[in-house]
Amino acid sequence: MASAGIAAVTAREVAWIRRDVVALLLVLVVPLLAFGLLAGTFSRAVIRGLHIDVVDADRSAMSANFIQAVSAAPGVDVASRSSDLTDAMHAIRSGEAIAVVYIPENFERDVLAGRRPQIVCFYNKQFFTPGNIAANAIQAAVANAAAALPRQAGAARSFAPGSLVIEQYVLSNPALNYVQFLLRAIMPTVLHVVIAIAGAFAVGSEFGRTRDVREWLQVAGGSPLAALVGKFAPYLAIFALMMALGAGIMHGVFRIPFRGDALIVGAGAILLIAAYLSMGAFFVLLVRNLPVGLTLTGVVCSPAFGFAGVGFPTLAMGTFGQVWGTLLPLRWYIQILFDQAARGVPAHDSIEPFAWLGGLAVILFGLAWLRARSVLRNPPARPEPLPPPALPGRISVARAFSDEYRRVLGDSGAFGLIVMGPLLYAVLYPQPYVGQLIRDIPIAVVDDDSSEISRTIVQALDAHEATHVAARPLNLTEAQAAIARREVFGILSIPAGTEREILKGQPARLPAFVDSAYFLLYNRTLQGISEAVAVVSGELQARTARPDGSLYRAALVRSSPIEFLSEPLFNPTGGYASYIVPAAFILILQQTLMMGVATLGGVAYAQGGAAARRQRGRPAAIAGQALAHLALALPSYALCLIVLPRLYGYASNPRLLDLLVLAVPFILAVSLLGQLAGALAKRRETAVVLLMGLGLPLFFLVGVAWPPEAIPAILRAASTAVPSTFGIDGLVRINQMYASLADVSRDWARLWILVGIYAVLACLAARHGTKAEGA
Repeated sequence: MASAGIAAVTAREVAWIRRDVVALLLVLVVPLLAFGLLAGTFSRAVIRGLHIDVVDADRSAMSANFIQAVSAAPGVDVASRSSDLTDAMHAIRSGEAIAVVYIPENFERDVLAGRRPQIVCFYNKQFFTPGNIAANAIQAAVANAAAALPRQAGAARSFAPGSLVIEQYVLSNPALNYVQFLLRAIMPTVLHVVIAIAGAFAVGSEFGRTRDVREWLQVAGGSPLAALVGKFAPYLAIFALMMALGAGIMHGVFRIPFRGDALIVGAGAILLIAAYLSMGAFFVLLVRNLPVGLTLTGVVCSPAFGFAGVGFPTLAMGTFGQVWGTLLPLRWYIQILFDQAARGVPAHDSIEPFAWLGGLAVILFGLAWLRARSVLRNPPARPEPLPPPALPGRISVARAFSDEYRRVLGDSGAFGLIVMGPLLYAVLYPQPYVGQLIRDIPIAVVDDDSSEISRTIVQALDAHEATHVAARPLNLTEAQAAIARREVFGILSIPAGTEREILKGQPARLPAFVDSAYFLLYNRTLQGISEAVAVVSGELQARTARPDGSLYRAALVRSSPIEFLSEPLFNPTGGYASYIVPAAFILILQQTLMMGVATLGGVAYAQGGAAARRQRGRPAAIAGQALAHLALALPSYALCLIVLPRLYGYASNPRLLDLLVLAVPFILAVSLLGQLAGALAKRRETAVVLLMGLGLPLFFLVGVAWPPEAIPAILRAASTAVPSTFGIDGLVRINQMYASLADVSRDWARLWILVGIYAVLACLAARHGTKAEGA
């Protein structure tokens, strides 16, 4: 009976998916669109040609050679030259450059005189990834140019001890390919949101006016278990194919090698799909309301990427971040995926995350089943059709404003998205990043020298804030096994004879093996190892010289005739929350407002049909509704742009008027885009279902986390149709980088252009868009 019930429910669900346009768009079009956007965005796996500015105050032949060396570096491109640092700072704040190279006056003279002048790189640390890449590329170019300088005769006839040289060996992702790192994690992250929304939508639609929950239970033979299993079955199959498609893009299109056990990754994908289908279903069954259930599902799933430990590692999270991440199935699937696909560890090393994922899938399905038993035992009656609203013959801006304001406050779905959603996100989203910096990363040291110098190196590594010597294995084989078990994330080998080579005046090479599966963890580990060893090497070079004496200066000149100074701007500590949270908040505010506004358009059509849609599409109505949305959204913007930055301790501009001047056209543009979407929708849940899964792809098109120079021109052009492209860029520059309105004038002007375009389109769609059926 149960078997027949499952098959019948599955057939019923497949038939519904085929005839319901929104369901079909959700399970097929949204994932394919998201995969296409992500694959296109990351199609250039290695970032090159970042725009930088140069200030050459020396204007000598030597400074020109250094500029030429920087310009030839593959990661950067000298796009402009400023006369002074004031103009250069404008270039950074306005987005014309990501970094500035400053060469001081008398540079050539000081080099020839052995005075070791500075070359300074000012780089935008607020835009974390492109800023770091530009700074590293400039530093490497300057070092190569300095090494090519002729040595001064007689400058180094006296004996000097050898230096310690780090030899970097990159594990897991030797090419530091961003596709292998980011795209591998982002595709299942986007898909898990779609899966959860699909689970909520599939179950919640049974409580609406187009489907019948009693019929669902009857087809299942009266068994809530059969009803759930049969309903989930087609989605499980569809999303399993989507997971396989994502893997095909990674390993087929981008030719990223797969190093581990495909069976355990495939089984993990099935458990992930089952877990999030169950989660979405549970939330809807819990509240027995589709709009509220969709909002709860989005609040839990949308921030999950931060808790998964991809961008910011779990070992650096606070207690809440670690506990909450442990309860999310995505966290464990990502660990399995990276362990097997990227790191190629033995399958038995993935048993723990697999057990966690399986346990969570069972628990979530059990919760959905228990709730289904409770709800379906006494299923609610099909809701009565809503009475058509009274349509005034003439409407003013003021009347539209007051009606829309009351409408949002009286509608649980719209209120949850526009008002409550930002508040919940504001509390939950920053939690993984509250620690800001990664400290005490466990590393292993294989000391085959057992000398005074090797012990000094170990002490320096343990004293550095980034690293902690957690293991002292006897050989590299044991150390690599510790990396596979995630007990350590880097290895420093001190070969036998290291001290002897230094005392002979020869460079001693120290191999450093660092796991690059997670880039932030890799960069921080390598930074800690490099800086700790550099301190020891510097002390050896000037051991007999006073820091303020000529011998000490001579030792520094011998090591390098140029001093390179790297100065991070706007986020000098490199805090991850200071980088990611401000931009993410603005995107969240866009998504929640747009979905809430579009929901109201669907409600109006469901109640009053084409007449109600035309009523909402009148120019005065559109203007009044946009102003109502502005009034409702401004408190959330004040919370996220003014209050929370001070609460979490990252930069915030005290010039509030500048923020308001840019926020107003951004909110209006989002409102009008939402009204346009609502004018095309016939059901209230359409916007939530279709837009929830596209937030992460839109975020990477902005240019904050992923540089615009690395985004294909066609996608960059398409992204200008979305307000977040200019809103995030402008608001982050004003709030975190203290840019002026003149610096972001292009963003401000383009937002007002979008306001005008979407106002016209919303009017046209309300009048002529009712012919489109099913959406």
